[in-house]
Amino acid sequence: MRFPPTPHARGCPIAIDLLSFYSSDLFKWVILPLLIFTARLCDVSLGTIRIISLTHGLKYVAPLIGFVEINIWLLAIGQIMQNLNNIVTSFAYAGGFATGNLVGVILEEKISIGMVTIRITCKHDTTQLVESLRAEQYGVTTIDAEGNNGPVKIIMAIIRRKDLPRIIEHIHSIHPHAFYSVEDVKSVAEAQFPHTKRRLFTIGRKGK
Repeated sequence: MRFPPTPHARGCPIAIDLLSFYSSDLFKWVILPLLIFTARLCDVSLGTIRIISLTHGLKYVAPLIGFVEINIWLLAIGQIMQNLNNIVTSFAYAGGFATGNLVGVILEEKISIGMVTIRITCKHDTTQLVESLRAEQYGVTTIDAEGNNGPVKIIMAIIRRKDLPRIIEHIHSIHPHAFYSVEDVKSVAEAQFPHTKRRLFTIGRKGK
């Protein structure tokens, strides 16, 4: 009885095919740069989110992100060191780094991590704005101050970052020319927030 030849007897055609693929121009100039670009994009995006997590006090989330980030980076830099004479991989590495920063910021905006302090300065009557904020169960502090052109009212509130776009929209609907500033908050105690996911600021909203 004759048996079919073993892989060793046939010279391992699968291994030979893989070796020829890895040494091909397609892999060297197209696939490898794309893999390096993707890896660098992922690790820089994770790095941006890790830093933002640290600034917002998420001390248990940041190490986990950092573990994944550094492993991806090691894979990318390892390929770069093995292909120093390939200018396309270098450009892919740099492009992934630049794109990763942008993607990381976009992801942070989508996730809306943490809280912010918003300060609103108005010269006009702020009663409606303050009442609408308090009606939505936000803790609001008002301060009488003096501006360049006379007395002004300063309104301060700590809000969830995800609520910021709606609050800014509401401010513009009542005081289109109001000055406001936004600052990140690392931690907060005894703050007052809405307890339910209701639609914000139904008071005084314009109909479509």
